[in-house]
Amino acid sequence: MEVIESARPLLAILVSAFAVVLIRLSDRKPDLREFWTILAAVVKFSIVVSMVPSVLAGKTLEYHLLTIVPGLEIKFSVDALRVAFAATASFLWIITSFYSIGYMRSLKEHAQTRYFMSFAGAMSATMGVAFAANMFTLFLFYEAITLSTFPLVAHKQTPEAIGGARRYIVYLLGTSLAFQLFAIFLTYSVAGTLDFASQGILAGKGSNLLLTLIFILFMLGITKAAMMPLHSWLPAAMVAPTPVSALLHAVAVVKAGVFTVVKVVLFIFGTDLLADLGLGTALMYFASFTIIAASVIALKQDNLKRRLAYSTISQLSYIVFAVALLTPSGITGSIFHMVVHAFGKITLFFAAGAIYVAHHKTNVSELDGIGEAMPFTMAAFALGSLSMIGIPPFGGFLSKWYMFFGAVEARHVPMLLVLAASTILNACYFLPIVYAAFFKKPRYADVSGGAPEGIREAPAFMVVPLVITAIATLVLFFWPSLFLELARSAAGAATGGG
Repeated sequence: MEVIESARPLLAILVSAFAVVLIRLSDRKPDLREFWTILAAVVKFSIVVSMVPSVLAGKTLEYHLLTIVPGLEIKFSVDALRVAFAATASFLWIITSFYSIGYMRSLKEHAQTRYFMSFAGAMSATMGVAFAANMFTLFLFYEAITLSTFPLVAHKQTPEAIGGARRYIVYLLGTSLAFQLFAIFLTYSVAGTLDFASQGILAGKGSNLLLTLIFILFMLGITKAAMMPLHSWLPAAMVAPTPVSALLHAVAVVKAGVFTVVKVVLFIFGTDLLADLGLGTALMYFASFTIIAASVIALKQDNLKRRLAYSTISQLSYIVFAVALLTPSGITGSIFHMVVHAFGKITLFFAAGAIYVAHHKTNVSELDGIGEAMPFTMAAFALGSLSMIGIPPFGGFLSKWYMFFGAVEARHVPMLLVLAASTILNACYFLPIVYAAFFKKPRYADVSGGAPEGIREAPAFMVVPLVITAIATLVLFFWPSLFLELARSAAGAATGGG
């Protein structure tokens, strides 16, 4: 594979970091402040897209920034897996930026400059995670995501918000420093490097017991993946404004978590080593438990954002489950699901925020007939829900299709029951919301059954983004070739097939 020296990965990281400064300097000029936000998002996405043709041509872009000691460097690299994650996150930052403007202005939220600064900082850190060439660089930006999103979780500054943010920081920073950092230290000690490599860097570098310990420490330390029982920080973080919840659940935080799990599985350990140690199977069973348990808990949640939060916990474990199959189809499904979940789940959170802004409703039990007042929002919610369930013609169907064949390839046929059961559970906690919105009598209806206030959607700055992301769930079914090609390329690189 040809390696090209390029500063574009670093530029993609620095764009939003520079925007933090410009946003702060524009504190008293809201229009200018939001202009810098949008401009930085567009420039970042353009830089990421400019790297796609090289990656599709089989080339790897690299940029070396700093050597600490031999084998310990701050270095960036761009390949199929990395650019798929970066393209998804950077595109959705554009959409979320417009949505945030509508949300924050409609509710006249305080500290909007701090909000947009933290958002930009989080996206800079997310690009650092995406393009990290080794585990040391990834760890630095992984922690930067936690620190930059903390003010977003605590944004409302109420006792509940402060409590949720405290749990957020303790779980994410505490487990990472206690477990993941120790795992990185042990990896460097036995391998002499932290660079990601096809089939990993640990094969033959230690006893089975030591390698198993390192793997367990990594999984305990990557709490952003929200596998049970280290998941409670995620529902607690729902005290944040809805655009932040969308960021947490679809774009930056949790995706950085599962992306890190995928990197550790494929490029620190490698599929062959994990298969020999039986750790892939163990991870698959842990993920399967989370998929089912989180779905059952989601059924019981009346608060819409909490229901979506537990849905996210379940859906993230699909990604972990699929990569743990250690087969080409499973890995392809895992990577593709990172993309389709991002678009589907951000649509659902955008819809939840629009409902709150337009009607101040937060509970599922309050949504009877709301489809009459918010037809665009609830139609988008329906499309996002169907993608999450995995029904054709939506992108979620394709990722589950690959997971199905991945389980067959791995000869874990009983795991098909997990996929089937979770699909049914997804339908059970999503479809009643859609049914109530469109087919139940509105709670505010007059005696004739009509809605006295007529159609009352959220501002266009909010509705247009959620319609775009909802349509994207369809596009990812009919025209999935770009992301599927990237996913297949990444799977081939990880398994030695390409």
